[in-house]
Amino acid sequence: MRMWIAAAVLAVVAGGGAYLWLGGGPGPRAAVLRAEPGTAHYAPIATRALDPRPLTVAELFARPTVSAGTTRLALKGTEELADCAEAAWGSARDALGGCTQALRARYETEDGEVWGQFLIFNLADSAAADRLVTALEGEGFVLPAPGTPAGSGDPQGWAQVRALGHLVTVSWVAPTAPAAQDAPEGRPDLTYPQVALDGLSLVIQRRLVS
Repeated sequence: MRMWIAAAVLAVVAGGGAYLWLGGGPGPRAAVLRAEPGTAHYAPIATRALDPRPLTVAELFARPTVSAGTTRLALKGTEELADCAEAAWGSARDALGGCTQALRARYETEDGEVWGQFLIFNLADSAAADRLVTALEGEGFVLPAPGTPAGSGDPQGWAQVRALGHLVTVSWVAPTAPAAQDAPEGRPDLTYPQVALDGLSLVIQRRLVS
């Protein structure tokens, strides 16, 4: 686990150039987005027929906290949406045909300076998952969970989107009280909060061998 966290931190820091800086739009979104389409590694769960067991809140969000480095985020609430469209807007909402579940959890750091949320969508197959990843890079994104601080549309926020077989995960973090754009020294570092939330995707690895 420590090796995975170290590798993930390096990917977030060194891979900054691969991020897309996105601005504006009719709904809230992360300003910094890294998106990864599916790979052959997830072939055993490439379709819902191969992986028919429904997702559960207990499976994904069993731990009251998630951590990376010295950063800890506390779980503040969870929900399961039967209508996946309730969790997205724009092109992302349009790409959710065949989605049967959207599970969402909200987090905050112990010092209250950073909020985060993790979502997972249960789609029909890997092709549908890749379409959603592409849509999340376009004119649409996910919606903040109920209770998210007012800075949910903050241009300082980061998000990571992954297609994992027929599943898509979205981890999104941002400051709870955005610093002024001309005062970058006042902005909290989002690296470890992003790594901590994205680590929830590791739960899906168990489905590859179950």
